[in-house]
Formats: sequence, structure tokens, C-alpha cells
Amino acid sequence: SGITGTITVMGTPAEEGGGGKIFMIERGAFDGVDIAIMAHPNPHEIAIPFCLCIQELEVHFTGKAAHAAAFPWEGVNALDAAVLAYTNVSVLRQQMKPNWRVHAVFTNGGVKPNIIPEKASLHYYVRAPTREELDVLREKVIACFHAAAQATGCSVEIKNVGKIYENIKSNQVLADIYVHHMNSLGISGIQNETEGTGSTDMGNVSHVVPTIHPLFLVGSGKEVNHTREFTAIANTPEAHAKTLLVGKALCFTCIDVLTGGDTLMKEIKDAFDNRNY
Repeated sequence: SGITGTITVMGTPAEEGGGGKIFMIERGAFDGVDIAIMAHPNPHEIAIPFCLCIQELEVHFTGKAAHAAAFPWEGVNALDAAVLAYTNVSVLRQQMKPNWRVHAVFTNGGVKPNIIPEKASLHYYVRAPTREELDVLREKVIACFHAAAQATGCSVEIKNVGKIYENIKSNQVLADIYVHHMNSLGISGIQNETEGTGSTDMGNVSHVVPTIHPLFLVGSGKEVNHTREFTAIANTPEAHAKTLLVGKALCFTCIDVLTGGDTLMKEIKDAFDNRNY
């Protein structure tokens, strides 16, 4: 056919918190790569998603165990500190920007009800549209943890978990090509997101090579990610067929890049170089 170029299919494990693509970047997997593309199921058709930066935190409070009925005054309650930390962050939400996100689960709350908890822990996700805003929000959240420790007499240890995921910066030229091919395959109404939703280590990839990460509709649009309903709808023949169709659009996008020559590649790289962070 006279087309020159290489298409590489990369397995990218541990996206959900493990930062697999970040390790791949650091180890040279994207060296010499001109573009990177992938897609993800969603309740909407989105060409350019608005993905947030994210930092995971582990928070460990340490107090002093004591008999909860006989000698409670001898104890220092780490669970109280964890509950207070969670409450502090909830109070902080009034002063959080609309596109900031903070959420957590308790991972340790003590051993038995008749023992003042000596240890208690939480796992937090902190998200914001940019690294600068993420740094600001993270310090506000950490201040909530220290305040809880001071109020209860506990000590606190705060650990960064894994790698920071960057915000995603989609390449407009590639996105336009993808939308064209989705339209040609009968899918219309594709939009761009204007508010932050989730996070992905594909964001880090978008900071080193021109990238698109479109989201595609499966189901009725009422089933949202990370629910039992979405899990069920994703495991249907209709969802599989839609995934194959999106795969075709991604393949056609690659073919256009391979056949577009230096002119198209310059447009793609100019859009990458001029992206606004």
C-alpha cells in the first residue's frame, strides 16, 4: 500500500490506582511514539474528556488502647481522630471549588468495641483540574488531618500512595479525526466535557505525546461507571459490538495519521506544543 509507520498495541495494567502508564513513560515505552490513543466506556459520547489530577493519601492515626468501660480515660481514641478528620474534610467542602473532588473510606477503625482504638486509618483520593490546584487542595486536606490529631491527642502519619495522575490534555486535531470517523459509522452527538469527572494515568501520557482518550456510550445513558448496573450493561453483546465499532474509529484515525504525511503530523504536533495547561 506504500504506507510506512508502526502501530504498537500496548498492554497498560494497573490503571485503577497503580499508575501503570506512568511507569511505562519513565521506562521509555513512549519514546519515539508520535501519538497515543485509547477509549473507555461511559454513559455519554465524549471526544475530549475533562479528567482531573489525582493524589492518593493514606492517613494513619495512633492513640493509646485502654478498656473502654473500665478505664476509658486512660485511652487516646484513634477512631475519634479518624472520624474528626473525615468530618473536617466534609466541613471544608463549603470552601472547595466546584471541580475539586475529595473522597475517602475508613480502612481501620479498631479491634473490638470494648477497647479504645489505638489505630485508625483512612484512604483518601484528592482531585483537582491542575497540579497547581491539586497542591493547594492537598494542603487544605492535610491540615484537616493534623487538626484532628491535635484535638484528640493522637499522632498522625500521612503517606502519599503511588504516582500523581496528571490532568488529560486531548489533542484537538486527533479528536476531530476520531469524531469524523464515529460520525461515518453512524454515531452522532459526540461532545466535549466541560467539568471534571474521573482520573486516568492516560493524562500523564498526554503530557508527553499527542493523545486522545474518548469516552463512548454503552447502555441507555442512565447506567454510570462503578455501579452494578454499569457492570451488567458492559457485559452484553450490545456493549461488545459498540466497543468493536469504537475500535474501528480508532483504527481509521491511525490510518489517517499514517497516510496524512508531514502536513497532518505537523498539525498534530503543533496542537500538542500549543496546548494550554
